[in-house]
Amino acid sequence: MWYLCFHVPYSALTMFISREQSERDSATAYRMTVEVLGTVLGTAIQGQIVGKVVTPCIESPLFIGKTNSSVAMEELNMTHDTGSLTDTRNAYMIAAGVIGGLYILCAVILSVGVREKRESSELQSDEPVSFFQGLKLVMNHGAYIKLIAGFLFTSLAFMLLEGNFALFCTYTLGFRNEFQNILLAIMLSATLTIPLWQWFLTRFGKKTAVYVGISSAIPFLIVVAVLDSNLIVTYIVAVAAGISVAAAFLLPWSMLPDVVDDFKLQHPDSHGHEAIFFSFYVFFTKFTSGVSLGISTLSLDFAGYQTRGCSQPSEVHFTLKMLVSAVPVGLILLGLLLFKLYPIDEEKRRKNKKALQDLREESNSSSESDNTELASIV
Repeated sequence: MWYLCFHVPYSALTMFISREQSERDSATAYRMTVEVLGTVLGTAIQGQIVGKVVTPCIESPLFIGKTNSSVAMEELNMTHDTGSLTDTRNAYMIAAGVIGGLYILCAVILSVGVREKRESSELQSDEPVSFFQGLKLVMNHGAYIKLIAGFLFTSLAFMLLEGNFALFCTYTLGFRNEFQNILLAIMLSATLTIPLWQWFLTRFGKKTAVYVGISSAIPFLIVVAVLDSNLIVTYIVAVAAGISVAAAFLLPWSMLPDVVDDFKLQHPDSHGHEAIFFSFYVFFTKFTSGVSLGISTLSLDFAGYQTRGCSQPSEVHFTLKMLVSAVPVGLILLGLLLFKLYPIDEEKRRKNKKALQDLREESNSSSESDNTELASIV
C-alpha cells in the first residue's frame, strides 16, 4: 500500500513537469532508466546480503517407501531448517532495511527537487468534477482502454518470465549458482538499451517501437527453451531478452501521456484526471503481478514442485519451460494484437499536439482579455 501511495503521484508527475510531448517522453526515458537501474541495485544488494547465507537443498527420499516418504521429508526439513531459517530470515530483514532506507532517501529527493507546472486553465476556480464522474469519463475513453488491454497482456508475459526465470535457471538449466548473475545481465542490458528505444520511438514512432521492441523477445524465449543447457548461450539470451525488457518498461509508460492529451482534447472543460489515468495503470501492473504469481504457484503445485528440492520431477521442468517460453510468447502476441487497435499513431499525435497548443493559446488570450477588462473597470 505504501508503495502505491508513492508510485501513483510519482508516475503522474510526468504530466506536470512539462507541456511538450518530446520533453515528457525524454523525462519518461530518464525515469525508466533510473527505475531499472534501481532494480539492478536492489537485486545486487539483496543478492550480496542473502547470498552469504547458504540454504541447503533437500534431497528427495527416493530410498524410502511411499508410506514413509512424507515422514522422511518432514524429518529432513526439520534437520535442515533448524540452522538456516533464522539466518535466512535475518539476511532478508537486513536487505529490506537497506533497500527501504534508499527508498525513503529517493522519495525525499523527489519531493524537494521536483516542481509542478500547471496550465492556467487548470488554475481557474471552476467546479471540480467528482472522482466517480472522472472515473467514468476515463474508463469510457477508448484509447485508454485499448492501451491498458495491450499493456495488461504484455506485462503479464514479462511478469511470468521474471517470476519463474530463477527456478528455470536453477532446475531446468542447472545453473543454481549463476541465476543471480543472469538476472543482473538482463537488468543491466535493459538499463543500457532504454536510451536506444527512446531514440527509436522518436525516429520511427511509438507504435512501431512497441511492435519491434516487444516482439524481439519471442525468438530468444523460444531458443532458451529449445536448446540444451549452455551457460554462454544463456547469457547471450539474457542480454538479448534485456533489450526487450527495456522496451516493455519504457514504451507503455511513454504512450500514456499521449492518451491523457487525447482525453483533454475530447473533454477540454474537465481537469485533474491525471491521477486516475496513472493510478489505474499502476493498479493493472500490480494486478498482472498477482495473476502471474497465482498462475505460477498453481501450475508448479500441480506439476509436483518440491520446495528447496535439490532436483525436480520432469513435469516441473516441462512446466517451467512453458512458463518462461510458450505462455509468454502467446501473451505477447495477444498484447501486440490489441496494440494494433490503439488509435493514436504519429499522425494523430502531431494533430493532438497542435490542437492542444491552439487550445492553450486561446485560453491564455481569453485570460489576458479578462485581466484587461478588469483593469479598465478599476
